[in-house]
Amino acid sequence: MELLNNQSALILEEDEHGEISVNVASGNQESITSMICEAIARKLMSDEQFQTEIMDMLDDEEEESE
Repeated sequence: MELLNNQSALILEEDEHGEISVNVASGNQESITSMICEAIARKLMSDEQFQTEIMDMLDDEEEESE
């Protein structure tokens, strides 16, 4: 995927053990979009409460679709 200078993306990858890694791709590493993605990535990897909130949201969506 090619990103423009004003675009950034979080890339989540799951390994064979179910572990998730988070990477940031950006057309411009010093852009506001890149800085926001990097902040979200750091929070996602280090904040257990944030991780729990996300997993709870996934559980809620799964229950709603049943």
